[in-house]
Amino acid sequence: MSERARGFVWVTLAYVVAGAAAGAVVWARGGDSGLWTAFLADVAGTLAIFVFSRIFDNTSFYDAYWSVAPIALAGWWVWALPGDPTRGALVFALVTLWGLRLTLNWATGWPGLHHEDWRYVDFRRFGNWYWPISLAGLHMFPTVQVFLGMLPVWLAARSTAPLGWLDGVAAVVTLAAVVIEGLSDLQLRAFVARGDGGICEEGLWRWSRHPNYFGEILFWVGLALFGLATEPAAWWGWTGAVAIIAMFVGVSVPLLDNRSLKRRPGYAEHMKRVSAIVPWFRRSA
Repeated sequence: MSERARGFVWVTLAYVVAGAAAGAVVWARGGDSGLWTAFLADVAGTLAIFVFSRIFDNTSFYDAYWSVAPIALAGWWVWALPGDPTRGALVFALVTLWGLRLTLNWATGWPGLHHEDWRYVDFRRFGNWYWPISLAGLHMFPTVQVFLGMLPVWLAARSTAPLGWLDGVAAVVTLAAVVIEGLSDLQLRAFVARGDGGICEEGLWRWSRHPNYFGEILFWVGLALFGLATEPAAWWGWTGAVAIIAMFVGVSVPLLDNRSLKRRPGYAEHMKRVSAIVPWFRRSA
């Protein structure tokens, strides 16, 4: 068995254990389908993944968790809550499509357990503080953020109101987000595979420096629209989408742009010409 295959075996085992830990929480709380139980189950699953990260000294065990956990959450809520079955099936299908595509994209490029994401490696400069930082910032923080993003799914799964026009808008936005993310990932992978180096300016990347982030933001906005369609007064259903937008705009984009400025000649001029996130007309340098 290759090193990469062994890595997938261990990651799969970690996710099975995480699922069992989450299920144990739900069982201990009598099968309750409320938000608090779901959150505790999500935290239990995250802690299980953290144990594997610590044992193998590799935080990348968490990489796919945030795209897998929403599928489990959506499935549980749609099954357990007495909402409109058509809306429930629609939301679950969209979340599953998003999660499977993102997980497959991760698996396609993941070289194995000898590799750790460069952002995690950067944090290792904190020495003995690395693992507390990993637990709080690299495991728990994204878990909380994604859970907030899933709140509209809970709202949609419990609503008995029939499908309306806003559900249709939400479905179109969410599906478009998955397509945009998929296209941008394929275009970038094709560019990297050619080994030309330089800066990718093909397809969606010609109009946005981070079209994959645009798709990700659009996905969570689409879910928030499902919440708006079912419970317009539940403003807190937007907290996840707002938090995710803030993360991409305030952290992820500056972090990647600064890295590219150091590694890619001409990137400063590229930043002047091309929109950061939202695809838009190119500017004169």
